[in-house]
Formats: sequence, structure tokens, C-alpha cells
Amino acid sequence: MNLLDTLKALADPSRLRLVAVLLHGEFTVQELTRILAMGQSRISRHLKILTEAGVLTVKHQGTWSYYRVGESSRFFNAIRPAFEVELNGLPERGRDLSAVAEVLEDRRRRSQEFFDRHARQWDDLAGTLLPVPEYRRHLLELVPDDGTVLEIGTGTGGLLPELAARAARVIGVDHSPAMLEEARRRLAHDGTGGIELRLGEMTHLPLSDASVGCVVANMVLHHAANPAAVLAEIRRVLAPGGVLLLADLARHEREAAREQLADQWLGFEEAELGSWLTQSGFAHIRCERIEGAPGQEAVLLVRAS
Repeated sequence: MNLLDTLKALADPSRLRLVAVLLHGEFTVQELTRILAMGQSRISRHLKILTEAGVLTVKHQGTWSYYRVGESSRFFNAIRPAFEVELNGLPERGRDLSAVAEVLEDRRRRSQEFFDRHARQWDDLAGTLLPVPEYRRHLLELVPDDGTVLEIGTGTGGLLPELAARAARVIGVDHSPAMLEEARRRLAHDGTGGIELRLGEMTHLPLSDASVGCVVANMVLHHAANPAAVLAEIRRVLAPGGVLLLADLARHEREAAREQLADQWLGFEEAELGSWLTQSGFAHIRCERIEGAPGQEAVLLVRAS
């Protein structure tokens, strides 16, 4: 992409607004029409120009397409820091940011409502509709032997007793009250104590800065409205030298998972996880891909510090 292509692509107020919005996450055409209050054909035309110039990239997930700020334009990457500062002067900036927050809140709310409705059936539902290979042993082997472990998106608490067997202290966080109630019931039934459960969002964890030595994110990132923001928040609560252990789905095409399991994302590519982790301040990243049997989806197991 040459300099002239980039300058032409950015020389339009609506396209500047689009780029400004997409610096805050990945959005579909439908979401962008809502955020900018423009027609779909107009939005699509602007997105095409920005994508062809290398300012944006598009990620196809099943029948959905997500747009994000790209990295192929060297010129745009060079001017991006100053560009972001100047965007604050756009006349519609405040309105656009409020609309972005509304869209992300709608994603979060739909997810919470789904898990509140299906808490008691969740374990059977997830295992039946989206089978994966046995990977938990590999995950648990990476958990440090002492210190405080935080599990985000703890769900019905199936992993908590095994984490407690390895760590001095375990905290489980979930955004669904119904899921936390199922986790409490499970722990009480099994006689497992010493585990603290907290209600909270993945992007606003109810913990202070640098307060835990290990964060476990087991099959939760694909439910996140904004995965990059979740990883940045995890970095905030990790103590110096702390480690993130992340297990999630590799990129797949089971479109039904969106409705049946409230999946926001159809898994991830190793490269995009690595990019988000690097941007969040993780320097040492190791990713292992665990392949499944026929009919199962592969799992990505990531250790980052």
C-alpha cells in the first residue's frame, strides 16, 4: 500500500470516525451502522476503501465479518500514535464512544443472560455441542505450586478443586450470579473449602493491581465482548513475574455455537492471540495446539508472562 492510498483513504470525515471506532475493538458492519448511525451501503463502501488501503483488515467468522485496524500499512502504523491523539478533536467523538460502549454492553448483557438461563445445564450443553480433546491435564501441569491463582469465567466451578490442590489460595470470578451459585453448590457437595468466589466482569476484575501470581482463563475468551481488553485487564492484576494460562478454541466453523452456546467468537488464530498478548505487555508467550479426534475442535493452550 503506498502513501497516497493511505492519505486518500483517511481524507474523509466518516472514514476517520470509522477508524477511530475500530481502534476500540472489532465490530461487524451491522454494529458499525448502529454506532455511526449510517446506512449499511455507506458503511460498507467506506470499509472497502480503508481495507484496500491497508488501514483496516477483515476477519471472517462463519457468516459474520469483523473489521479491525490493520498492520499492513507501514505509513499508517508510523503515524498512528499522533493520529489517535488528534481523533479526540472529532466533533462526533463523544457520541461515537458512547455508542461503542452500548454495543459492547449489549454483547456482555446477552452473554450474562444466556449463562444465567443455562447454568444448571451448562456442563452437559457445552460438552455435547462443542466437543474438545482432553486438555485439562496439560493446563493443570502449568499451574504454579504456590501463591494465589485467579480463575476468570469460573462457570460451574469444575476446575476450582484441582486448582486448589495446587495453589495456596484460589479466587474464582464470573459475571453470572447463577453460575456462581452452581459453583458454590458443587464445592459444598464435594466438601471443598478455601476457595473464594466473586461476582465480576472479565474486563473489570474485582482485584487490585499486581495481586495474583497466576490467572487461569479456561474456555472463556471466546465469550468475551472484547478479548483484547480482557487480556489487558489480566495483565493489570498479575504480579511481576506472574503467569497467564489460557485454554481456548482454535479457529473453527461451527456457526451454531453463537446461538447455542453464546459464543462471541468462533475460536482464535494463534497469531491474533499472540498479537493481543504482546500489546497487553506479555513478553514471553508459548502456544501449544492440541488436536482433537474426529468431530472435536482443536484447543490452543497458551502460557504467557
